Amino acid sequence: MNQTRTFLVLVLLFVAYLLWNQWENDYARPAATPTPSAQTDQGAPSKASASNGDVPDAGSAATPSVPTDEQASASTPSAPGASAKPSSHGQLVTVSTPLLRLTIDTRGGSIIKAELLGYPKTLKSTESVHLLDDQADSFFVAQSGLISAHDAAPDHRAMFHAEKTDYQMGPGAKTLVVPLTWTNGQGLTVTKRYVLTRGSYQVQLQQQIDNHGSATWTGNAYRQLQRVVPPKKKYSNFLERYSDQSHYSFFGAAWYSPGDKFSKLAFDKFGEDPLKRDITGGWLAMVQHYFMTAWIPPKGERDAYASATLNKGAGKPRYLVRAIGPQISVAPGKQATSHARLYVGPKLRDRLAAVAPGMDLAVDYGFFTVVAVPLHWVLDHFHALTGNWGVAIILLVLLINVIFYKANEAQYKSAAKMRKLKPRMDSLKERYGDDKQKMQQAMMELYKKEKINPVAGCWPMLIQIPVFFALYTVLRESVELRQAPFFGWIHDLSAADPYFVLPVLYMLIMLATQFMMPTQPGMDPTQQKMMRFMPIAFSVIFAFFPAGLVLYYTVNSLCRLGMQWWITRRIERGDDTKRLKKA
Repeated sequence: MNQTRTFLVLVLLFVAYLLWNQWENDYARPAATPTPSAQTDQGAPSKASASNGDVPDAGSAATPSVPTDEQASASTPSAPGASAKPSSHGQLVTVSTPLLRLTIDTRGGSIIKAELLGYPKTLKSTESVHLLDDQADSFFVAQSGLISAHDAAPDHRAMFHAEKTDYQMGPGAKTLVVPLTWTNGQGLTVTKRYVLTRGSYQVQLQQQIDNHGSATWTGNAYRQLQRVVPPKKKYSNFLERYSDQSHYSFFGAAWYSPGDKFSKLAFDKFGEDPLKRDITGGWLAMVQHYFMTAWIPPKGERDAYASATLNKGAGKPRYLVRAIGPQISVAPGKQATSHARLYVGPKLRDRLAAVAPGMDLAVDYGFFTVVAVPLHWVLDHFHALTGNWGVAIILLVLLINVIFYKANEAQYKSAAKMRKLKPRMDSLKERYGDDKQKMQQAMMELYKKEKINPVAGCWPMLIQIPVFFALYTVLRESVELRQAPFFGWIHDLSAADPYFVLPVLYMLIMLATQFMMPTQPGMDPTQQKMMRFMPIAFSVIFAFFPAGLVLYYTVNSLCRLGMQWWITRRIERGDDTKRLKKA
């Protein structure tokens, strides 16, 4: 089959895939989550129920709801001299490691900013990616706290005390501990500790409860994420707008349970199919293109997971996901600690797999996961060998061509034989004129006599289709390729070629391929003109593809052109006639 026709099929399928993928993001509903049974394990949180009209909770008669930011807190006294306004900031504490710079608000002990120091915001920017941010347009925070039905408890609005406002991981230090304390003045002290580890995007959270009072304290720990949808990006030019692959990546909430595996919920579906279930051994996240933030409860802990939309009808809505832990009882003179982990960083498959079960699924390759995962694995190893993702893509092309050499060889043998038979085909066309049925019968007899298989190119095409789509998803979703340079003018393989060199080079290769392919019998002049125009049309389409994908297909087409030239030359010279007759 003509390679131009092959790629036409790929492009049509690719466009259909993009439309389907966007429809999935916009309209597809996630799988319905089963309703928890009426019985719960001992120590598990109670069922979620409506309480304040805005936020689902773990509510029962014994478990209070988690308050919203706007509600006044009667059970969480502020430190002396603190602002009485619940939504205002307390002291801001800066925490720095080689990978992260966090800002913690002493009101609630919430993480209100997180900068990923190894990831520039844009290719030429000196500013890092802000994954968490408390600015109104991009509001996204990680909150935690304690709730109690009858006792005082510091929720995410309570005022904590910090020993200092700047913590930095010193040279040689493996961990950095940031303690925040709260007390009700009646014998209850809560110490919230954030523990950061060198070389890790995980933040350990410990909520230690010391009961020096005379009565048993009971309550629950919770962790939550809430954010707004940021404003749409502003693009400097047409090419930048239409080559931005983030449009096709999922943006919303996600969670994992051992039974149902990876699930996700787009923000515009929060009201239609809210999350409301108990999960043991899972995690809860907000995911976006290249990055994610996730709360990870202890492995054996059963938490009540819920989602909600806040601030309805009053400005930008805030989308919230929460996990409430099992009930904690602390007798007088005793101590108890609630543990959890917060991951705030890039979606690196290898790292995520080590953080929690199923977290690597947040790198969502969709339908082509079965092909994309091994492709990424091979690319990753080639990158480790060469130190350049572009070279790794070229090596992947060469490997694929070696693996499928015999299938490609059959295609080009068939094409070369048909090219050699062109004079005889022309004579058949003159003999039968407009009688297409007799023409086709005569051609099939000629193919059979010369042992030519006119559909020999279908197998290589079928192999290319899943590889093409899988590599596209790898280049689109893999943060390792974000802003990854190749050589010369290509500084970002995940973005379009800024000077269109690769699309033009691909067009020239396609024109050369067309020149070497035999004209299809029976093709009318209009079809022939369209086929000649296809290389130009495809080069325009490629102008908006990631440069890494265009590099892959350009090198692949160059390899196939070289193979086609060699086989055609060999057959036309008759140097390999005996062996070809056996084929």
